[in-house]
Amino acid sequence: MTSTLPVSRATDLAPFADPLRIPPVRRARADAAGDLMTVSARPTWVRLHSALPQTLVWAYDGHFPGPTIEVRRGQRVRVAWRNELSGDYPLVAVQVPNATPSPSTVPGRDGAEPIQAVTDLPPWTVVHLHGARTDGGNDGWPENAVSPGNAQLAEYPNDQAAAALWYHDHAMAVTALNVMTGLTGMYLIRDAEEDALRLPHGAHEVPLIIADRNLDTDADGQLTGQLLHKVVRVGAEPPVHLPFTGPFTLVNGVIWPYLEVEPRWYRFRVLNASNARIFRLALVDEAGAPVTGAAYQIGTDTGLLPAPIPADQLTLAPSERADLLIDFSAHRGTALRLVNTQAPAPVPDVMQFRVGTHPVRDRFELPAQISRSFVRLTHDNLPETHGHRWIALTAPGAQTSHPEMWELHEITDAAAATQPTVTVTDAAGVTRVFERASTTFNGTLNFHVEADSWEVWNFLNLGGPTHPMHIHLIRFQALQRHSYAVTTSADPAGITRVTATFTAAGALGPDEQGWKDVIRVGGGQLVSVAGRFEGGTGRYVYHCHLLEHEDEGMMRPFSVMPGPVMVLDPEAGGGHDHR
Repeated sequence: MTSTLPVSRATDLAPFADPLRIPPVRRARADAAGDLMTVSARPTWVRLHSALPQTLVWAYDGHFPGPTIEVRRGQRVRVAWRNELSGDYPLVAVQVPNATPSPSTVPGRDGAEPIQAVTDLPPWTVVHLHGARTDGGNDGWPENAVSPGNAQLAEYPNDQAAAALWYHDHAMAVTALNVMTGLTGMYLIRDAEEDALRLPHGAHEVPLIIADRNLDTDADGQLTGQLLHKVVRVGAEPPVHLPFTGPFTLVNGVIWPYLEVEPRWYRFRVLNASNARIFRLALVDEAGAPVTGAAYQIGTDTGLLPAPIPADQLTLAPSERADLLIDFSAHRGTALRLVNTQAPAPVPDVMQFRVGTHPVRDRFELPAQISRSFVRLTHDNLPETHGHRWIALTAPGAQTSHPEMWELHEITDAAAATQPTVTVTDAAGVTRVFERASTTFNGTLNFHVEADSWEVWNFLNLGGPTHPMHIHLIRFQALQRHSYAVTTSADPAGITRVTATFTAAGALGPDEQGWKDVIRVGGGQLVSVAGRFEGGTGRYVYHCHLLEHEDEGMMRPFSVMPGPVMVLDPEAGGGHDHR
């Protein structure tokens, strides 16, 4: 595999010209219960590549990405997320018609005029700590954003297993844009189980926050360094606006960086912070040959795995994380590349590891067992009274310019339905009929969840792209991934009738059987996840983590309430499907 570099019309960017940026670490005081930490979002000038002019970004505490916040399990922390942003919005947004090759693979606006509504955006932000178990009032509700001069106060109990969470902007309708400006950072929770493993730490534990970006060009085709949100417009009216993908890959805010490493074990906390690009990461040597047997995954989004698994290929959709160990001891004096093998990938290079020549004494050995507390969930070992939810993910159609999420409720008389229906025939030949309940964010609140209860959520992708689905508050495990044949028609009254019939049992990857908070749902797939709604109450959201999809409506609210309160609530009482 050889390196392929993107070029503007006049500018080449050399890969591996700049060192990896390591975000500073902020630790909450160990002796303070409910320690107050202030993190400020403010405009910052950074250099994404040494050959580029400086780039204006919005960044937490002036760092791109933001500081890595580190806490202990059970250490309650309060954060004042201050909005100290000002000035012009730091990116240009355009829409361009589809073409071959795709306009998203090259810099510049392709002659399109900037979208004035984006240029005029104010600094309106709210922070969501992704993966955190906390009350709804601290979760970063999308409409509870704050303006400059104000602060969002949030309290995080951190009463959860060791994991790499991340914090990012979640403002209603502009999450994709605000995140792209730079409002991201990593948040590590430590616990005794992790401590006992004596994993590589300090300088040998490195966050890798991977994201793709595009950059604007001037009249001469030179890269200006300004962030460019260029999306492709497909089809006639109403057009479909594809989620953002860009030609430049940043790791910790640097385009194609390098990291000097010793020939020993390292621990990497890997996050895909892209708007929409899926990465399939692999190591290759100087000749482009795959490097096998060096990388092992020991943890997923929200916890450690029971045992290490080979990670010669590591797939991460937006917001998925991986706890990764790499042994460089067999590669002294060489340069390894981390590349993206997921098609389409306009540029395979992600970053370079430059392995030192001098041997070092490394006492770490890969343990056969990682998490002793891990329990694999199945449908059979869930509590008997667990609930079920059904959500259909649609493809753009004649009536909609964007994929939708349909919350479904089961009905007995399909002929009486006044909304679209989905008829599902499962692997056992059992047929159930569902009617669409809500599609938009502000539609009726349908999912009232009892606090501390277990539920299975079934995501059925009726066609279209892979949707990485994220449920706030909880961690979950995937139970199954099955393939379904989907057909759609309209009855004489014009009501959409969808049928989904089981065709084959799919396999979950070893990494997909760990604790997750994002799960990939491919076209024609039914993916079921199980989790316990504990650690907080209030109103939350779940959504597709393709950020443009989230902003365009693929996000819905749900509430979590104590059972005795639900009994007295005329709208929330009852309402669990226990099959």
